[in-house]
Amino acid sequence: MHQTLPNNHLIVTSKALEAAGITISLVKKVPAPLKSLADQALRAAASVPANLAEGHGRSGRDRLYHWRIAYGSANEADVFLRLLVTAGAIERKPAETALDLFDQVRAMTWCLLHPKL
Repeated sequence: MHQTLPNNHLIVTSKALEAAGITISLVKKVPAPLKSLADQALRAAASVPANLAEGHGRSGRDRLYHWRIAYGSANEADVFLRLLVTAGAIERKPAETALDLFDQVRAMTWCLLHPKL
């Protein structure tokens, strides 16, 4: 039975956690020649929710710094997922789900970074 963990973070962090979880599931099956790309995808994907959460606990420029890193890491995870799909190393459908979630995360993070626009 799947237990839900308590939620004390932003909605964007939940989406980032879901995207990172899908990414982790996908890249753990990547063949040896592409393991370095898989490792970079995993690191970038894990960085997104971690930096969103850390920024949520900070204020001022320190908060924005972490949110900018999360935005950039979401971009990076996107590229590595696309590379691995193109190489045929991971399944397209779950990767598309993760890519869509990372796109939503970037949109939400953009709004956090630019609240007055």
